[in-house]
Amino acid sequence: MADYFETEEVVKEYDSRITGRILSYLKPYKFLTALALFALIFSTLGELLVPVLQQRLIDRAVMSRFLALKLDGNPPEAFSGKLGPEAFRALAELTELRGVLSAGDYLFIPRDEKLAISEKAERELRSGGILEEGQWYAFPLPRDAENVRAVIADHQSMFVAGPGAAALRAEDLAALSPEEKELVRSGDLSLITRMVIILLSVLVLIFLFTFVETWTSVMISQRVMKDIRLELFQKTASQSTAFLSRNPVGRIVTRLTGDVETINEFFTSVLIAFLKDFSVMAGSLVTLFILSPRLAAVVLLTLPPVLLVTGFSRVKARDAFRRQRTASSRLNSYLSERLSGIQVVQLFLGERRSRREFEDRDREYLKANMAEMYVYAVFRPIIDFLSTLTTAAVIAVGANFVLNLSLSLGVLIAFINLVGLFYSPVMDIAEKYTLLQSAMAGGERVFALLDTKERIPAGGTRHIESEGKSLVRGRVEFKDVVFFYKEREPVLKNVSFTVNPGEMAAIVGYTGAGKTTVTSILTRLWDIQQGGITLDGIPLKEIPLEELRRAVLPVLQEVFLFSGTVADNISLGLPLSREQIAGAARAVHAHEFIERLPQGYDTILSEGAVNISSGQRQLLSFARVIAHNPALVILDEATSSIDTETERLIQMGIQRILSGRTSIVIAHRLSTIRHADRILVLSGGRLVEEGKHDALIAQNGLYAGLYRLQFEADQDGAADI
Repeated sequence: MADYFETEEVVKEYDSRITGRILSYLKPYKFLTALALFALIFSTLGELLVPVLQQRLIDRAVMSRFLALKLDGNPPEAFSGKLGPEAFRALAELTELRGVLSAGDYLFIPRDEKLAISEKAERELRSGGILEEGQWYAFPLPRDAENVRAVIADHQSMFVAGPGAAALRAEDLAALSPEEKELVRSGDLSLITRMVIILLSVLVLIFLFTFVETWTSVMISQRVMKDIRLELFQKTASQSTAFLSRNPVGRIVTRLTGDVETINEFFTSVLIAFLKDFSVMAGSLVTLFILSPRLAAVVLLTLPPVLLVTGFSRVKARDAFRRQRTASSRLNSYLSERLSGIQVVQLFLGERRSRREFEDRDREYLKANMAEMYVYAVFRPIIDFLSTLTTAAVIAVGANFVLNLSLSLGVLIAFINLVGLFYSPVMDIAEKYTLLQSAMAGGERVFALLDTKERIPAGGTRHIESEGKSLVRGRVEFKDVVFFYKEREPVLKNVSFTVNPGEMAAIVGYTGAGKTTVTSILTRLWDIQQGGITLDGIPLKEIPLEELRRAVLPVLQEVFLFSGTVADNISLGLPLSREQIAGAARAVHAHEFIERLPQGYDTILSEGAVNISSGQRQLLSFARVIAHNPALVILDEATSSIDTETERLIQMGIQRILSGRTSIVIAHRLSTIRHADRILVLSGGRLVEEGKHDALIAQNGLYAGLYRLQFEADQDGAADI
């Protein structure tokens, strides 16, 4: 069994041209795209802002610890000769920080993200008696500070107080009663309330922006899919029969469904996700460097292993995805063929063999899926390990910085959160890589179909309709027509004949003589290579294609009815009244059986119309042609699926309806065309005989031989009965 339906291998990783073409479909949706990007930017900024707000909350409200500088009321310049350059510079920078409080002989410096003292400067300031040991809690005195001043008065030995601020050591703060702590830390409690409100507001905004981002990206992707599907359908419907004959229906359906769905995933799961992930990663690194360049450098040192593992897993994931896609295609192809021909499998006792073959393909598919799973089963724990390792390194180095007064506790906690925020997109990007490959492969196949140009030309400007009415008389002429499906294998060879208006012409011949081909080229499902075909003297290629196909309608060998009502299948899009539909059905004697159906003309036909008989399907196809009132009707083996009684009724209806119209009948049953005005006999792609039935019988040529063979077969069949 050849894996014919869907076995293309996935070879694309990333192709900027395919991405560009996909993004070109965003042009009609510029507002939604801008809204999605706007929401993406602000949701990302919100996510990055949360750790920073947490850091501020911890440093400025929860911990609220200060360093005490004992300057005895002197400005920092007074210590220029007493301290080394580094210590003096550190002292000057500390006194200029925002939030510095003055109480008594001390300046109190808040321990937040701006505090950074080198170990050498710290030792020199401590040895000089400028930097006090331990940590302090300092706070500005509120205007209405009677209760607070009462606490200070009760514990004068603990507090250092000034006109606008007061402070006490951290261990002394712990010794106060809960009521006294609440009074002293009332400012911190207010700040905590404000920060929590801000934090909750940011979280709500993140939720809203994330919702807008998700909604707009899904809306864009769905509309883009709609546009691509419509363009693909219009392109496919207008392609030539040659193209459609080379491409199985299953493959084209896959283009319109599965491959277009991968483009949907490109927008919803790849493009927006990648933009979000990269922006979060970049924003996390920028925020880390803003908070502490030295600690951010520690994070950077752990990145090379991450990049190495990610690159290696990307290659392995690509190979695993290719194997999985190929195995899936083979499995689906086998299922499609075997289930379509399940009766043949059962009749020829092929169940065991089919089971073994399916088991082999199923096992191959399992192995491919397991290989893909192994890649992620190894990759995710490694990234988790590296993330944990980075966090451990940040804690180890950061804790040392905190103890050395070069980093605050809030900044260290923010770093831990930002490291987690950084590594989450790393795993997401790697796992979305297979979706990117799938989108590239699907986009490549979709655009390959869109770029295919094998449509029948739409025709010229010589109209055969005026104000919606047909002007066709029905004269058909073939002049030295040569046609072939495959080059150098002609099906029709210099065929010439004329069918006059109102005539019934019959075409007969052995199988493969080219009878059905005449139908295809007369309706321009295929274009001829040599010669000419005219309708009322106008070359077919100069007639607009839509007008030609309204004027010439065939009833094909294989009747196709759509799922829907009987009435819909007869009108087939025309705005016909129920009376007109019933009139067409009566003309071919279909009205009687339609009335016997459960809902009459409103009866729903199933897929393939299997809930009615083959003869009834043929009658409906006749009614459909009559309802469309063409100027020229082609009956291609039109009575092949109808019993003798039904055939007799149809012949009676056809004789009435086709009166005054040109008709071409292609039939193997010669009894149905005995009264034709003209019989054309084809053999080997050539017109070998032409004339009426009696004249051709008298010639004792090919037609006479065909007639005798069929007559004898009918006689034998009657004897058998």
